[in-house]
Amino acid sequence: MTGKYIKWFLVPAVLVLCVEASFAQRKKQTRPASDTTKPQQNSNYGQPQQQQNSNYGQPQQQQQNSSYGNANTAGANNGGRDTSLPLTVIKGSSGLLNDSIKPSLRNDAAVEQNLIKDRTPLAYENIREDDAVFRVRVWRDINTYEKMNLPFRYAAEEDNGSQRFIAILLQAIKNDSITAFSGADDRFTTPITYDQALAAFGGGSDTVAKRDADNNVIGYEVRARPVSPDSIKTFRLKEEWIFDKETSRLYVRILGIAPVMAYTRSDGTQIPGSERPLWWVYYPDMRPVLSKYEVYNPKNYGSRMSWEELFESRMFSSYIVKSTMDNPFDVDLAQMYPNNTLFRLLEGDHIKEKIFDYEQSLWQY
Repeated sequence: MTGKYIKWFLVPAVLVLCVEASFAQRKKQTRPASDTTKPQQNSNYGQPQQQQNSNYGQPQQQQQNSSYGNANTAGANNGGRDTSLPLTVIKGSSGLLNDSIKPSLRNDAAVEQNLIKDRTPLAYENIREDDAVFRVRVWRDINTYEKMNLPFRYAAEEDNGSQRFIAILLQAIKNDSITAFSGADDRFTTPITYDQALAAFGGGSDTVAKRDADNNVIGYEVRARPVSPDSIKTFRLKEEWIFDKETSRLYVRILGIAPVMAYTRSDGTQIPGSERPLWWVYYPDMRPVLSKYEVYNPKNYGSRMSWEELFESRMFSSYIVKSTMDNPFDVDLAQMYPNNTLFRLLEGDHIKEKIFDYEQSLWQY
């Protein structure tokens, strides 16, 4: 019994001794520093904190105000280009669509050519809405590779620029003589800029770094992306045929002109049946400009008509791609006959015959 009681008394005593030893060890670790360590708090211990307001912050401030920080700012606003270096614009002269033309410094002809400068188009005769008893809208395509339409691809250069028809349109847009409209619709709703019109062909400009022999950037050059004029093979006309009962005449009025291109695959080949207008120009606004450009005449260079006269005289070959006649769903002929181009041509000729027959049926012989 005595050993048993001794065992019960020894266990609590050991526990008490362990707890006292633990408190003594913790108290020893949390004891404050002695008097010999207190001066270090006001001398060496505080120096790193003072460096934050002295020498430690200076390199960071100098880095923000140096040229390195300015270069980053210029890169953020200019696509990584250093604005302190010179920028040179390189103008192309290899006959591409967006190349510049050098004017002749002498009279490049054996005669004085002043008539073309004074040409103005004749004003249209007013047609009252009440007198227009018959109206049909027609969309037709002009294929520049047909023999009659080869003047659209005339590649000569004169003082007023390239004589290609697409170049005439782009030059008028660039000079703000006319306004180009988006090809998303043909109602002239969304104006676009010259750069947007050129970008529709894949054109534009790229900024290239100019380097010295040690591969250091010494400047930048702006070069135009090459766009071949022969890539535009088709033009689309939007026109309206009107019979005026006052004058008993059938009039045709062109409303708009648009270059047409097809979508291309990644390998550069065109997707059949994907032709669409890139942008539109309003033809009545374009008439004064077209009257200042002459059409190529393969038989007599001295007897040339203006482009405005060519369109008004219908001196071109075309085929109908859409009309409002018997077309309640407002679709073009390519959607009516998706896999048969012959039927499209026949239907286009049928529409021409309907317009012609309407006029002829008004008369008695």
